[in-house]
Amino acid sequence: MTETNARRVIANISLSLDGRTNGSGGDYDMSWIVPHAVSDASRDQMVKLTTTATTALLGRKNYEGFGGYWPTVAADENAEPRDRAFATWLDAVDKVVFAHSLTELPWPNSRIAEADPAATVKQLRAESGGDIVVLASGSVIKNLLAAGELDRLIITLCPELVGGGARLFEDGGPATSWSLTDLSTTDSGAIILVYDRIGEGER
Repeated sequence: MTETNARRVIANISLSLDGRTNGSGGDYDMSWIVPHAVSDASRDQMVKLTTTATTALLGRKNYEGFGGYWPTVAADENAEPRDRAFATWLDAVDKVVFAHSLTELPWPNSRIAEADPAATVKQLRAESGGDIVVLASGSVIKNLLAAGELDRLIITLCPELVGGGARLFEDGGPATSWSLTDLSTTDSGAIILVYDRIGEGER
């Protein structure tokens, strides 16, 4: 983990068995994730994230996708209680968006990042607050991994081979070591893996 800093940077993402963040149909080919995202263990993990995080980092696609879905869940009294708790937190949390192509941010408590993810995180670490969570934005996670600015990586490994699509881990990234700090399984057959980065002096 980053030394002597209370604000952890945590990435949360789902991956297929072949390491994809989306399927061969493109950026929005993620229907294969849904059965695993609605499991009890996955819902519990998302609510757990909300207990320590005060800032969410989002790329443009996830900002638009999440913004079109979660506010309606927050307002739905019949929604699954954990979904509604997460949605309510997401409405209220400080949302930093990496999308200079957007000119309007209709979702309350949203702002455009003025710098790239790594520089933005360094600035956020210097401010008071809780954990900083990256919600499923692969491009943001890649940037933070390359810069050594990611402290915890939560991967929901879905039992799916999607055969194509974007990968989270590509050749050319820095070599780092990680410690498995938690593991749980879902009723859908996915595995939730929680890894903390091991610092140079901790190996």
